[in-house]
Order: sequence, then structure tokens, then C-alpha cells
Amino acid sequence: MPHYRVDRVPHNINLITTIAAALGLAMILGFITSRLRMPPLVGYLLAGIVIGPATPGFVADISLSSQLAEIGVMLLMFGVGLHFSLDDLLAVRRIAIPGAVVQIVVATALGMAAATFWGWDIGAALVFGLALSVASTVVLLRALEARGILESVNGRIAVGWLVVEDLVMVLVLVLLPPLASLLSGKTDAAVSGGSLWITLGITFTKVAAFIALMLVVGRRVFPRALWLVARTGSRELFTLCVIAVAVGVAYGSAVLFDVSFALGAFFAGMMMRESEFSHRAAAESLPLRDAFSVLFFVSVGMLFDPQVLIEQPVKVMVVVAIIILGKTLAAVALVLAFRYPLNTALTVGASLAQIGEFSFILAGLGVALALLPIEGQSLILAGALISIALNSFVFTAIEPAQIWIRTRSRLARRLERKDDPLAELPMSVDQSFLAGQVVLVGYGRVGRRIAQALDEGNIPYVVTEQNRDFVEQLRARNIPAVYGDASDPAVLIQAHIAGASMLVIATPDTFHVRKMVEIARTLNPAIETVVRTHNEEEAELLQKEDIGQVFMGEHELAIGMTRHILERMRKETHSGQRKRQ
Repeated sequence: MPHYRVDRVPHNINLITTIAAALGLAMILGFITSRLRMPPLVGYLLAGIVIGPATPGFVADISLSSQLAEIGVMLLMFGVGLHFSLDDLLAVRRIAIPGAVVQIVVATALGMAAATFWGWDIGAALVFGLALSVASTVVLLRALEARGILESVNGRIAVGWLVVEDLVMVLVLVLLPPLASLLSGKTDAAVSGGSLWITLGITFTKVAAFIALMLVVGRRVFPRALWLVARTGSRELFTLCVIAVAVGVAYGSAVLFDVSFALGAFFAGMMMRESEFSHRAAAESLPLRDAFSVLFFVSVGMLFDPQVLIEQPVKVMVVVAIIILGKTLAAVALVLAFRYPLNTALTVGASLAQIGEFSFILAGLGVALALLPIEGQSLILAGALISIALNSFVFTAIEPAQIWIRTRSRLARRLERKDDPLAELPMSVDQSFLAGQVVLVGYGRVGRRIAQALDEGNIPYVVTEQNRDFVEQLRARNIPAVYGDASDPAVLIQAHIAGASMLVIATPDTFHVRKMVEIARTLNPAIETVVRTHNEEEAELLQKEDIGQVFMGEHELAIGMTRHILERMRKETHSGQRKRQ
């Protein structure tokens, strides 16, 4: 057999070296940070710092890393588009859209104020403020999943809020290049008046043409192509089709329409979602998306200069304060102003108390356009590292903060519940709904089916729900409903839990189940409780604590499928016996 020596390798291995060093070190540091109860993302960024030019030792190829990062951006945005659900956004549109827009304005203003105080020009201040205003979707989704509240009302509002933020940032990425010369002050006022509008007009025309092409052609072609490839039965060909569409559309949009890779990949994901194989496409492409997203975060870390922590500690503290305190307080105030519970406000606030991938993309674009100084990018990266590392602790502080605020702040209590007609049952509710009724907590997919069965059986029930839109819709149909968090005694009291025969907790938020049951049994010791859960360990724990009748999704699904199979096979057996007779 031939023998090969490293010094005789006939080609350049910089790409292999960079990928091997990035992935290997990211795995080690990601594991360490996860053991320290921090997101692995922090480890990936630290890995980039270690192999970057700002630290001694091995230095990876920055130019290759930047190209790998571009692929990471494409796949990250493709994943965002693949999971973007217009229906989910519309369900929380009344709070997510105005809330996200106002919060972006507030956070951008805080960032611009700080940058202006430091002597930066208007272009740098604007990019800096925008970069601090948008949270990381990746960090948020992982935080909500870890706490089992992704499918809850609070989770849907937080995700919808971030989807709006992402869409705004996509628009910013489109507008920033043509506005760069004006923001940098390099364009004369006389020239800018005409040429700027021409440039913007051309940009919007290209973007509109690209969007129209994707909506008209892509919406039909991509799902059809995915269906044809799926028919071959080849798993690798299916995965190749998904990745080829993501990278190909992103590249084509940049070359043909001067649209960013991010926007092209985002629309590719949105169009792919129209396919019945969208869930499989997401699952099959996930490993590759995860790998390249790691390379993206590593490449971002390579751009970070740790010296900024030593040379500019006050500026770093200001950036962290804007991200964790400024954005959080603004979001909490906005959610309370929309008359949502304090728990929802704090959950949304904690979700926004970090920055991530869009901030990095925007900072990189700002530096490339000579708008943002390198110092600004380092400050943004420092703020991201610290805020992401602290985000899990911010979520942990929600419960004690909720208790502290409700105990000491009359203003918060008034904002949360003052004169809210949806927080109380109307006086016109029939007495049959106020004694012996079922109190149904949650009106999501499970809650609706339970309510439908109760309607068909003429069984009275009262719904408690944290989504104001749902409560308004139920009231319009003359169904008794109370708006609020059922872990608040006042909500269950309004649902007349003291006279109820059964409490059914159909919400996926199992975090407050014990508190709901405790309040219900205190007010009505004879009440029967029914609880849902997705976790087998959680189900066993709830049963040991005698919470009530516990139903687990997978278990009930298996029972239903088994029942159908047995009934079907019995019919086949009986039919075969009759034929033989």
C-alpha cells in the first residue's frame, strides 16, 4: 500500500485545518459551557476568540472563515424561514407587531444615545443601536424549549415578537447598503437628493422583483421539486435538494437581484415551508445547519478583540446594561401596557435580554460598508457573549421577580389587572356555568378539542386563557371565559373554581401546574384535576405528588393507535371467519 507523508501533501489544506480547528475547539468549549449551565453558543464564540488573531497561538484562516460564515448565515436564515409560520404570527399580532417595533425603536435610541455620547457619527450610532435591538432567535428557542414553554401563550408571544424583529432586520439589511453613503456623510446633499432616491428605487425594484418571483414561481416550483425528489426514496438526495435550494437561491438572489444572502435564504425557507415535506426538510437539513451555524459563530468570535474588555470596561458595561436592562424593561412595560399578565411580560422581557446572530450579521455589514468602527463590532460581540451567558440566569429570576413586583409595586398590579373587563366574568353568565362546571385552563389545540366535546355533551364549562384574542372570540360566541394566568388565585376565583366539579389544565406550560392545583384544592378540596404533559419523567413526578389524573401526549397517542389497530384486526378476523364458513 502507498504511504503518505504530511510534508508531501500536494495541495493547500488551509480549509481543512480551519474547519477541523473550529469544529474541534467549538465542541470542547461548547461542552464546557453547557456543563456550566450556559448556552453552548458561548463556547462557540470563545472558540473563535481562541483561534482568532487577537489571541496568541494558532490562527485560523480568516478569509476562509468568513466564507464559511456566509454559508452559516444562509443556512441559519433558511432555518428561520422554514419555521416561519404566518398563522402563529397572526395569532399574537396585536401585541407582537407593535411591541417589537416600539421595542426596536427604544433599544436603537438607547444605543444611538450611547454611541453619540462617545463621539461616533450618525451612521455608526444607527448601526450600533440596531445591532443591540434584536435578540437571538436561536438562543430564545433553546431557552423556551429547555423550560417547556415553547408552545405556551408566553412562548408564542415571545417567538412572534422575535419573528417581527427578524423581519425588520431583514428590511434593514436590504436598505443599509444603498443608504451607506448618506449615513457616512460622504455624499453631498445636492447629489444625495436625486441619486439616493434613484438608488433606493432601483433597490426596491430589485427586491420587489425577487419577492414576486419567489411568491409566484418559487411557491410552486420548490414544493413540487421536493415532492419529486422525495418519491425517489433517497434520503441523501432529499437532503441534497434542501441544501441546494437554500444555498442556490441565496447565491442567485445576490448575483441577479443584489439581495443579501440572508434575505434570499429566508425566502427559500418560507417557500419550502409550503411543501408537505417541510418538517422532513427541516429535520434532514438540521445537522448541516447546526454544523455551519457553529462555524458562523466561531468566525464571529475570531473578529472579537478581548482587549476591549480591558481597555473599554465602562463601554462594555453600558452595552450590557442596554441589552439586559434597557430592552427588558421596555418590553415588560409594553406587554403590561397591552394588559397582559406580569408573567407574560417578564417572560418576553427575559427572551429579549440578549443579542445574537442578526446583531453579528448587521455588525459585519456595518464594518464592510465602513459605517461601524471595529471597536463597535467588538463592543457588540462583548455584549452578545455576556448577555447570552447570563440569559439562563435572567429566566431563572422570573419567578422571584414576579413575586417581588406583585408584592411591592401597586403600579404593576394596576397595569396588569385594573378595570379589565376580560379579567372578570360578565354578570349575564348563566348560573349553570357557575356550579358543577368544568374549569378549562388553556384554549389551544388540545383545549379546543376538549371544549368541543364538552359542547357536544352539553356540559357547562368556563375557560381561562392568557391570550386576549381567544377570550374575546369566546365571549363573542357566548362562551364564559376569563382572561389571565390561572396560577393567579384571582383568575380561578373569577372562573368560580369553588363550585366547579373538575379542573382541566390543557396548557402545555407545566411550570405552574402545581400552583394551579394547589389554589384549586385550597378553594375547593373536593375538586377533581386533570393535567397534560409531554414529558414521561414529569408525568411520573406529578402522579407521585398526587396532582390528579395525568395524560401524556405520546402515551395517549399510542393507546389511540393501538385501539384502532386492534379493532381493525378484529374486523378482519371476523370477516375471514365468515368467508371460510
